[in-house]
Amino acid sequence: MDKKTTSRDGTSLAYGVIGQGPTVILVSGAMSTGGTVAPLARRLADRCTAVVYDRRGRGASGDTAPYDVDREVEDLAALIDAVGGEAALFGVSSGGALVLRAAASGLPVARAAVYEVPYADHLAGGAAREATYKEQLGKALGEDRLGDAVELFLRLTGLGEEMIQRARESPMWAGMEAVAPSLAHDDAVMGDGLLPRDRLAAIGVPVLAVAGGASPGWMREASREIAETVPQGTYRVLEGQTHMVEPDVLGPVLTEFFAG
Repeated sequence: MDKKTTSRDGTSLAYGVIGQGPTVILVSGAMSTGGTVAPLARRLADRCTAVVYDRRGRGASGDTAPYDVDREVEDLAALIDAVGGEAALFGVSSGGALVLRAAASGLPVARAAVYEVPYADHLAGGAAREATYKEQLGKALGEDRLGDAVELFLRLTGLGEEMIQRARESPMWAGMEAVAPSLAHDDAVMGDGLLPRDRLAAIGVPVLAVAGGASPGWMREASREIAETVPQGTYRVLEGQTHMVEPDVLGPVLTEFFAG
């Protein structure tokens, strides 16, 4: 992250650029920074100009209260302006929800791709689960119980209690707590946790929705429905992949979509 730009509300954004070709901004998901998607950026760099950045409230970027999802869309507008005035977008998990919102907002986005945005329409009890998480997360963060907030998120992802306790005892836990306040940002980006069909139908650029063949069926169904709802949508499944997709598998698919 050797570059800086400033969003409309004055928030400083740290970003980095690698490669050459069509510009693609990579948007990370919850509990992650630009460094999380850097391996994928390197995989795209042969044929794309890949841009990674720390979303507001994490890494080397700043934050400005009060938070609003529209401010994150403005962050992408500032980044697009900084890297040439037009870009494609890729988002993973909740970062994909932000990408879809940005694509529908009228920003100069050439095309967009997302990987497993966790809309819970096809998960039994998904709406109730999302509502409970939202309430419990808000309470934990409001009481500055950052570790509890991280635990709530890890349970939401399906991590077992034994693995959560191991994570608590690991050296990485302090870093996870440091980024925990931004969980509220991702929760806001996801809205009620269900597909925003009207917004998806308003997207006027090609969208590629990708899912892993070894991921839960409800995640694949969400990706498929994104592609079906967007006017120019395409759905792809990567056999053997999970939510923790391998850059060497996803990279060629995104390169083909973004660079032809």
